[in-house]
Amino acid sequence: MSAAPAATATHCPYCSLQCGITLTPRGTTVELAAREDFPVNRGGLCIKGATAAELLDHPERISQPLVRDSRAAPLRPGSWDEALDRVTAAIRRAQRAHGPDAVGCFGGGGLTNEKAYQLGKFARVALRTSAIDYNGRFCMSSAATAGQRAFGIDRGLPFPLSDVAAADVVLLVGSNPADTMPPAMQWFEQGRARGARHIVVDPRATATARRAHLHLQAAPGTDLALANGMLHVAIRDGLLDSAYIAARTNGFDAVRRAVRADWPDRVERLTGVPVAALAEAVRLLAGARSAMVLTGRGAEQHANGTDTVQAWINLALALGLPGRRGSGYGTVTGQGNGQGGREHGQKADQLPGYRHLTDPAARAHVAAIWGVDPDELPRPGHSAYEMLDRLGTDGGVRVLLVLASNIVISAPNSTHIVERLDALDFLVVSDFFCSETAERADVVLPTTQWAEEDGTMTNLEGRVLLRRRSTTPPAGARSDLEILRSLALRLGRGRFFSADAGEVYDELRRASAGGPADYTGITLDRLAAGEELFWPCPSPGHPGTPRLFTESFPTPDGRARFHVVRSGGLDEPPDERFPFVLTTGRTRTHYQSGTQTRRAPTLRAAEPTAFAELHPRLARLVGVADGEPVRLTTRRGSAVLRARITNAIRPETVFVPFHWGEAASVNALTIPRLDPHSRMPEFKTCAVAVEPVPARDLTPVPDPTSIRRTGMHSTPRFLQGIYPFEGQGMDKVVPLHPDLSYRVPMGVSAQPLYFRGGNSTDELIIVVLIRDGTPARYFPIGARANTHVALRVVENLEDETTLELHLAAPEGLIGTVVVDFGVVEVG
Repeated sequence: MSAAPAATATHCPYCSLQCGITLTPRGTTVELAAREDFPVNRGGLCIKGATAAELLDHPERISQPLVRDSRAAPLRPGSWDEALDRVTAAIRRAQRAHGPDAVGCFGGGGLTNEKAYQLGKFARVALRTSAIDYNGRFCMSSAATAGQRAFGIDRGLPFPLSDVAAADVVLLVGSNPADTMPPAMQWFEQGRARGARHIVVDPRATATARRAHLHLQAAPGTDLALANGMLHVAIRDGLLDSAYIAARTNGFDAVRRAVRADWPDRVERLTGVPVAALAEAVRLLAGARSAMVLTGRGAEQHANGTDTVQAWINLALALGLPGRRGSGYGTVTGQGNGQGGREHGQKADQLPGYRHLTDPAARAHVAAIWGVDPDELPRPGHSAYEMLDRLGTDGGVRVLLVLASNIVISAPNSTHIVERLDALDFLVVSDFFCSETAERADVVLPTTQWAEEDGTMTNLEGRVLLRRRSTTPPAGARSDLEILRSLALRLGRGRFFSADAGEVYDELRRASAGGPADYTGITLDRLAAGEELFWPCPSPGHPGTPRLFTESFPTPDGRARFHVVRSGGLDEPPDERFPFVLTTGRTRTHYQSGTQTRRAPTLRAAEPTAFAELHPRLARLVGVADGEPVRLTTRRGSAVLRARITNAIRPETVFVPFHWGEAASVNALTIPRLDPHSRMPEFKTCAVAVEPVPARDLTPVPDPTSIRRTGMHSTPRFLQGIYPFEGQGMDKVVPLHPDLSYRVPMGVSAQPLYFRGGNSTDELIIVVLIRDGTPARYFPIGARANTHVALRVVENLEDETTLELHLAAPEGLIGTVVVDFGVVEVG
């Protein structure tokens, strides 16, 4: 009798909870189950985590490198040697012509600790460039900066998540865990079951807000004024913890004077929150035996995000919360390794262990671990958006390496960023799917997925976790550690790098020693033995630090610091042309840029299309009904989405999730203005116009049922490029370019997946899919418009079938067409 297949204990690949799961082989598939023994989720999973295994054998998985012979040529399969040689040659050309900073790296908050560490080291040791940052700059940077200046350290939650259940009052600002991290809600519900009161600040009546005792439905962008107004009331009504302020803080007197300007009536006019509700919230917080203030992206993703978070920290300090058991301030980290990803050196100004790149002692310590001279290490570079804004320019990055990030979707003012990406001399993307960013790359390197590699992650509590390999990657995929080492070898710096995750982690521990985020005592053996270890953990015998600030703060004098912050208006207030306010966020079903979740059949079936939430009053004003297409326009661009009419949103506010691209990309509309402290862009507010549009203008979304669930080997093929044309007449369908032809190889079948096209002219044109010489599908592309169509008609193409893309355009019309036709071969 054969033994049952062994289950591997590991962690979910999505949000910062890093829920415990097991993966068990079942024939050609993998069974995923929640772990009851992991103290964060205790057997709970959200829909994303529960379906994460659907992507492990997805037909769109990249299984070999893709290279582009020229900018006009499509991506084609290549060997690893060819791909890495091309990348190395591009790096050398750029640095010879423009200097070390002509090559840059852009990382992600989903990278393991080892990968984040290795990427920072690779930039500074192999490339010797200052040009490195990551997408966490768009996520956690404001809260991190505010935490550093107030407490001397940044750890998302300075206490275990389970402490939420012990708090009598919790104030949650700009976060919706009921949708974005449902397993965390058990701790909120446990608190409510024993009588805890919860207060939610959000412009939407979210699932979290609906469960709260009190919902403060503040207008987007007014959280700072609300926090200052609450502190004003606490001072006025004698609700401060004066003993705590005197013993454990500095700077309160200046803040006391500053918030005199934020009297309750003024704050009500700014925020829309009634004075009575504001006062009730303050009384609940101040009167509780234990209370917490938690912030999320709604408070942080602003051009004044650091000051906004600081205002809430000021309130928490004035009430004596940080460091008290069952109380405190924390931020609800978003990305899977959002905490660990910002600790180990992939930020522009950071070295491992949360050290600063300008600190001579930090440079000397890390350089000694790396075996280089401290003077070799570059100085701090530009932040994420600033680096992206300069791509392809004199003095900017000319060759960019992107790991685990889909910049085309996630960056603000994304249309401009796409232009900058296209201006690069060379773009390299490491990913396991051909994301919207990878589609623009010169080389795409297929990397391993979460279940195919070992490593460590650090969740929102500062808890370090083991991610264990449980499945075998495709033969053509390599880990990012292997990729970085291979490139370092070609650049003559290979001796400094290992591709073994355990060796890299041990080096990370040594590099972090003595720093704020000290991992020295968090050994792999201790983690494998099941110990619960939170940084800082400065020695192998240290128990770790689940709760910070219990005795002092890691500042020079051991005290927390108040900072004066003043409220102001929106960066881009509504006006006659753009009369409403747009805000963005996440949904229950999708995650980040949607590169993974929009490909998961279950998730795509649950939420197939992007949408814009409108209040019924606004919908009547603009003349749109539920489910109808609506166009949102700002000073930077427009997007077309389905209207979702709901009373859960403020009448002047429009909410759009940012998980979709193409015509539904809301980040094509957002403002690139940066926070002066954190360099966080303004994602959460901008002025917007709303209008109904004909249904034909709505971008189609692929049918989730067209995606096959298969364990068979699959290879993507693409007909892509930008092509000039001269029209011969709408009734004359002519070949567009010789490269736009594909023949299904012998012994395999193929399935067309999608067609995307863009038209630079002022006239309608039509791209025609020809199958074995006969027109099979017509793709009309409007004037100066684009289209994205999932192919559900021409499927299961047998071997020897030939597909071509032809064009029909008005006679004499001269222009440019962008085409992207995706096929997957299954054999």
